[in-house]
Amino acid sequence: MVDFSWAPRSPLEKALVAGVHGARRIEADVSLTEIRNFDLVQLMARRGKGTDLAKAAKARFGVVPPDAPKVVQTPDATLIWSGPDQFFVLSKGGKHTVRTLAPALSGPASLSDQSHARVLISISGAKARTMLAKLSSIDLHPDAFPVGAAAATSMDHTSVTLWRGNDRTNGQAVFNVLVFATFAESLWHTMLDSGAEYGVAISHSENLA
Repeated sequence: MVDFSWAPRSPLEKALVAGVHGARRIEADVSLTEIRNFDLVQLMARRGKGTDLAKAAKARFGVVPPDAPKVVQTPDATLIWSGPDQFFVLSKGGKHTVRTLAPALSGPASLSDQSHARVLISISGAKARTMLAKLSSIDLHPDAFPVGAAAATSMDHTSVTLWRGNDRTNGQAVFNVLVFATFAESLWHTMLDSGAEYGVAISHSENLA
């Protein structure tokens, strides 16, 4: 008899091998970290309800949700623009789930749990921009894509949501990518190939970048 487990598993469980990939340097110039065990809810305004959703979201989160390609931080969540009158709520710990958000937001918006439908990858390092430039047409120069900027774009023909998080303490930029789980392994290998010449430090974490 085959044993089954309902415990959630990362789509990158087999592909992600912690350690250093590619060029061997004193310190890898690209860091790829899969972020696991997060809550992700997509909110999409019902027809003609964009303003009502913005008001309800401000009452719920204490901030106006993003109405342009950017992210908005709250003490316990990140609101990520994903299109006109729609955004993601990224968080940890079960506070912001479909069940907890629905009472306040299901009137003006439809809610969809994307927690296990997307993979979240954090990218940093001295050559992070150079590596990402091989895969995306987005201009990632700090003047064009500052902290808090976001984009619904593609990488290597794969649809992704990309945004820039807060810089690390050493000043290096941090980029975050949400990709559909079914395409995650393919994009992961493409990122490894693109960063191999710089050295890639591979890991996973449960801490949001």
